Amino acid sequence: LCRTDLGGLRDMGKLVRDKIPDIIRQSGQEPAVTVLPEDAYRDALVAKLFEESTELGQASPDEVSGEIADVYEVLRALAAVHGHDWATIEAVAAAKREERGAFRERLYLA
Repeated sequence: LCRTDLGGLRDMGKLVRDKIPDIIRQSGQEPAVTVLPEDAYRDALVAKLFEESTELGQASPDEVSGEIADVYEVLRALAAVHGHDWATIEAVAAAKREERGAFRERLYLA
């Protein structure tokens, strides 16, 4: 496990989905859970995005959709913690696609 500094909180764990502590409890264990302050939560979300992106890069074809869903959920949480609803993010993405294009043509600038 990687030790990270999340807003002054020394942590050996990681950010998890909301229902994970209950799932752990149902298995007969008691998880050690901390509710992060907002600045540490933002930092933890960015770390989680890197974690999920790495998992996506290593995923088998059968696992890709689940990993994309994990990245998507982290992105939604990042938008919310920065005060943006998902519709706003979609509108900004559409404007950027209109202005600069998407990634459909697989262009790689060398």
